[in-house]
Amino acid sequence: MLPEVGSQVYIQSFKHDGSLHRTWAKGFVIEAGVRRVIAVTNKTWVTEADGRRWFTREPAICFFYPDHWYNVITMIRKTGIYYYCNLASPSLYDGEAIKNIDYDLDVKLFPDGRIEILDEDEYVQHGREMGYSEPLKHAVEKEMDVLIGKIKKKESPFNQKEIECLYHEYLELLHTTLQSSGSEKL
Repeated sequence: MLPEVGSQVYIQSFKHDGSLHRTWAKGFVIEAGVRRVIAVTNKTWVTEADGRRWFTREPAICFFYPDHWYNVITMIRKTGIYYYCNLASPSLYDGEAIKNIDYDLDVKLFPDGRIEILDEDEYVQHGREMGYSEPLKHAVEKEMDVLIGKIKKKESPFNQKEIECLYHEYLELLHTTLQSSGSEKL
């Protein structure tokens, strides 16, 4: 099952123990295929597991993969494109939301090309507390290596031209959707 291009979807991230980790109130779907789903979040509410809520300030193009143990959020800021990569289970759409399980490790890519690996301590701690199996840890760690390789080679989605094209596509699709629905805001 795939979401419809031009539709809005809810995005949910869980932890290994089934608890809710983070939710995005809406993502505007600009691509929905068997290899990836791309949704744009722009000025939407994000709710953390502890109930804390915040509003996104800039557009972010989010890449969800059904066959990779990560998802990628590209934040378009005045100072450049920042990438935040969550090591997570493959994503799925169940008709209600795009869902995945967050496995703590994150890779951040800055506009200057600097790479930072985040939350390694949290990964070890949660692995102990929630009982991450050896095959699970192997899958997550292997995919982190794949992800870093893609970053270094500037492969999709780590290509600025691709992000610029997708952002332009989002703006056109949003405009068309707003015109056809007679709505002023999505």
